[in-house]
Amino acid sequence: MDDHSHHEVLADLRPQHRALRQMIPDVYKGFAEISEAALVDGALSRKTKELMAMTIGVVHGCDGCIASHAQSAARAGATREEAAEAIGVTIMMHGGPATIYGARAYTAFCEFAGE
Repeated sequence: MDDHSHHEVLADLRPQHRALRQMIPDVYKGFAEISEAALVDGALSRKTKELMAMTIGVVHGCDGCIASHAQSAARAGATREEAAEAIGVTIMMHGGPATIYGARAYTAFCEFAGE
C-alpha cells in the first residue's frame, strides 16, 4: 500500500466490487444484510464493532478491510486513543505482522477521523 491514501484504497476497490456485485448480486445482498445485522448497536456499540472489524483486517493484512472499517469507526465516533488501544490488542495477539498492518490501520483511522 505504498503511496496510496486509504481513501484511494476504497476508490480503487469500488469498481472491482461493482463488477463482481453485478455477477453475483444475491451474494452481495446477503453480505450487506449480515454486515448490517452484525454491526447494529446492541450489547456492543457499532463503534466497538467497527473497531473490532478494523483489527480483524489488521490480523488478515487486508488494506480494504482496514480502510473501510477505519472510516466506519471514525464515523461512529471512535477516538484515536480507542483505535490505538484496539490495534494494541492485535499486536499482542498477532505479533510482528500486526505492527505493520496496525500502523496502517492507525494511519487510516487518523485519515478518516480528520474529516
